[in-house]
Order: sequence, then C-alpha cells, then structure tokens
Amino acid sequence: MDIQLKRGLLDVCVLAAIKDKDSYGYQIIKDMKPYLSLSESTLYTILKRLEAAGMLTVHSAEHDGRLRKYYHITDSGLRRIEEFKEDWKEILFIYRFVVKEEENE
Repeated sequence: MDIQLKRGLLDVCVLAAIKDKDSYGYQIIKDMKPYLSLSESTLYTILKRLEAAGMLTVHSAEHDGRLRKYYHITDSGLRRIEEFKEDWKEILFIYRFVVKEEENE
C-alpha cells in the first residue's frame, strides 16, 4: 500500500478512536486492535503529528498515582474524519471501476 495513503488512513483511525471520548495511548491501541495492529512507537508518532496539526489536544491526569496523557479530538480533527468519509466515497467509486474491469476479463 502507498505509504502516504496508509499514513492518512492511520491518522483517521486514531482520530476515530478518540472521537467519542478522551483516551490514552494504551487504550487507543486496545480499541483499534480488532481492526488493525499498531505499535506504540507508531501510535505516538501519529499522536504527535495530529497534535502539531491541531487535530487533537493533550492533557495529563493522575491515574493510580502517576500521570497519564489523555488525547482529545478538536473540531479540526472531527472535520478531518468527515473529509475522510467524503474521500472514501471517491476511492470506492474508483475501486468499483477497477474491479469491474477485472470481472470483464
């Protein structure tokens, strides 16, 4: 898969994982596990990129005596998910065209 496409898909997946409630790294990985495998190092790279892009914010809260970073999606992050949904419609249209061509062979 094209690296840029995969990167964009992973970004949107992480945003979707925190869309409904704030979450932390380990929980995000756990929530995504039924759909895709993601290493901690890859996740934290994505989280830093999304924070720099203004698509999420970070706050710390104490949990069991230690600080845990929680990630919160911003309006910009929510817009990115909506843009992805629109982009995906176009990708599906192209996919159907490609598959149709293969079926006619």
